[in-house]
Amino acid sequence: MELISRSVGPLGTNVYLLGDSASREAVAIDTAIPSAAWIAEQLGVRGWALKLVVSTHRHWDHVGDNAAVQASTGALIACHPLDRHGLEDPAPLFAPFPIPPSVPAVEIVEGDEIRFGRQRLRVLHTPGHTEGSVCLLDAGEGLLFAGDTLFAGGWGRVDLPGGSADAMADSLARLASLDDALRVLPGHGAETTIARERRLLEFMARERRLPT
Repeated sequence: MELISRSVGPLGTNVYLLGDSASREAVAIDTAIPSAAWIAEQLGVRGWALKLVVSTHRHWDHVGDNAAVQASTGALIACHPLDRHGLEDPAPLFAPFPIPPSVPAVEIVEGDEIRFGRQRLRVLHTPGHTEGSVCLLDAGEGLLFAGDTLFAGGWGRVDLPGGSADAMADSLARLASLDDALRVLPGHGAETTIARERRLLEFMARERRLPT
């Protein structure tokens, strides 16, 4: 698998583009504004066909270019059903530009597999930042696309609509069971590993609450 990424927009959203070298099928994760032109360029250079746009959650800084990417590539849009409404009727939450609606055609829930070529991403439902937040685990490549659930040294906000401190603590506790070597690719900021976040995750597993 080939993985490329770019940080875009006023909140520095990490957009990920993953391609299977054999089939040339690709998946995009969190197509924030402005990423549509960059994605189209990368697809053209590599000869990839975009199969799916996956939104790890519904916030505007992760879904803003969903419709534009779909229009230019024909890719389907996927999200957890609990966050579907936020794609169809985006809540701008102080966004500095309009957020076009997009229509998910694929629902992804706990245990589902996202397949492109020989690649497999397993869906982990990790609510807390929003009700439908998900992480995507590629055990074979040793990658966890964490959305806004887990960051380097922290976690996503729980004080926005749909957020829950209790749900976030439970979701982070769950990640404590993952392998130390996993690279964690978050929705914002630098990548990390499960090993680097082990102390935080084990606290969550033990206490089932966010640190104060």
